[in-house]
Amino acid sequence: MSLRIIFMGTPEFSVPTLRALVDAGHKVIACYTQPPRPGGRRGLDLQKAPVHQAAELLGIPVRTPLNFKAEEDRLAFADLDADVAVVVAYGLLLPEAVLNGTRLGCYNGHASLLPRWRGAAPIQRAIMAGDEKTGMMVMKMDKGLDTGPVALTREVEIGKTMTAGELHDRLMHVGAKAMAEAMALLEAGALPLTPQPQDGVLYAAKIDKGETRIDFSRPADAVHNHIRGLAPFPGAWFETNINGKPERVKVLGSELGEGSGPAGTVIGDDLTIACGSGAVRLTRLQKAGGKPLAAADFLRGTPLAIGTRL
Repeated sequence: MSLRIIFMGTPEFSVPTLRALVDAGHKVIACYTQPPRPGGRRGLDLQKAPVHQAAELLGIPVRTPLNFKAEEDRLAFADLDADVAVVVAYGLLLPEAVLNGTRLGCYNGHASLLPRWRGAAPIQRAIMAGDEKTGMMVMKMDKGLDTGPVALTREVEIGKTMTAGELHDRLMHVGAKAMAEAMALLEAGALPLTPQPQDGVLYAAKIDKGETRIDFSRPADAVHNHIRGLAPFPGAWFETNINGKPERVKVLGSELGEGSGPAGTVIGDDLTIACGSGAVRLTRLQKAGGKPLAAADFLRGTPLAIGTRL
């Protein structure tokens, strides 16, 4: 026996779950994903999303509605006669017609320990807040934003220097395995559902470009968490004069350092920077249009002398 599954996802994060469901022997009858977007070096070519590409390789039909406002799209979903829909980072809010459009409902793989970090950017927000652990949860979806009952939880520790990119890669594989386990239990009629607690709700708002600049006046641990929570994308940054003109530099890695001084001042030849309290050492940097470099390699091409103010 196997489930007839509609898979709904878009980025790379979703792909391992799609493959895990196929490997488990389920029949994925359709993949819903975001439509191709302009991309390429000049932004002129339409680029298919990672789930779109994976589904084509697996021989699964792909559908790319802009939304589900049109009745024909909602009816087309229902006409698939699926047992269940699996949703992982799809990127669209689903109407009740879709949430109730399969025999067993819709199950979401969400990258946090709900009800903490509901919403769009749970991986980044967990690191930026200094959380020591997070996880993947399989949740039965309802019409709220990540408010449905939880079926399965897998916790993951967040290392002290772990970046959002590293945590993303860890969670996407943990989530794939968890969803495959959940669907096996669902097929057997043994998947438990537990309502989320009312306390401890936090929302993981989408990252705004206005919050990506590094504020060295904050304590060192907050600066460090900010840097790693935004690495590698969109990237936290500072601005400094390079060859006589202001230039923006992304910071893709850091660790807590030692020393003190005016906030934002270089206080060590290893790129230790004073913060409002304490200091951070910048370990990986990238100039606009350049490659990511370890701090020592960056300093060879772009010296930042002790006393430089960032």
